[in-house]
Amino acid sequence: MRNIDVNEITSAIEKLFEKANFELPSDVVNALIEAEKKENSMTGKEILEQILLNSQTALKDHLPLCQDCGTATVFMEIGQDVAFSGGDLKSAINEGVRKAYNSNYLRKSIVNDPLTRINTQDNTPAVIHFDIVPGDKVRIIAMPKGGGCENMSFLKMMLPSDGIDSIKRFILESVRTSGANPCPPTILGIGIGGNLEQTALMAKKALLRKIGAPNPDPDLDALEKEILAEINNLGIGPQGLGGNTTCLAVHILKAPCHIASMPVCINTGCHSHRHKEITI
Repeated sequence: MRNIDVNEITSAIEKLFEKANFELPSDVVNALIEAEKKENSMTGKEILEQILLNSQTALKDHLPLCQDCGTATVFMEIGQDVAFSGGDLKSAINEGVRKAYNSNYLRKSIVNDPLTRINTQDNTPAVIHFDIVPGDKVRIIAMPKGGGCENMSFLKMMLPSDGIDSIKRFILESVRTSGANPCPPTILGIGIGGNLEQTALMAKKALLRKIGAPNPDPDLDALEKEILAEINNLGIGPQGLGGNTTCLAVHILKAPCHIASMPVCINTGCHSHRHKEITI
């Protein structure tokens, strides 16, 4: 059994959320570069150039990539041979978030109650997802998730008889309805199957796959490419001002489900698709 002091978790969380808010992942940067080369709209090209310039400036001058520093979302894969000491794990995670957002002057966007809406002043509590996996390591993924793109997420409890064509129509109509709201070009995470909460979690986890990495399921890989092409034919374009770059990638996860159900969820990521990870 391996012991990890929760103070090490706090330190890791603090560094991850700091880095995520200032440094766009290389796969996202490369996807934006390729999109700018292929964009057929001059306005779209200029917007993509500005997005890339923004990412360079954020890294060079240590400035947030976006004024919306997001909901602090944490995915933690905990080896079953790990034990934590020195305090409560959730409290340690939230302390790391608190330190990152306070010391780096990141915008605090979390309110303590959805109805009374008083700001917590430190961007806590984080949204935390735990998975137990084999081994004695801990993998931590920090995702500051912006509110604009999160709002353009959709879940539908479809019927098994609806089939793939209905799933594609649901996705395309959702993107069309979203328009400029999620700050395109976007990344779409899609969950198919499971149940109500599982399909939503799969959709968010799907966003974490590197852009350009193929889906290990050949059928889903082909479906992703087909949906991506159809989305980019909608003409919404960068920041909704027209063009053929509405979406950078479509990533799908699926799971077994009940015979009477076919839940489908879309979780949208904006062009400032921020996430960083570490394994301890």
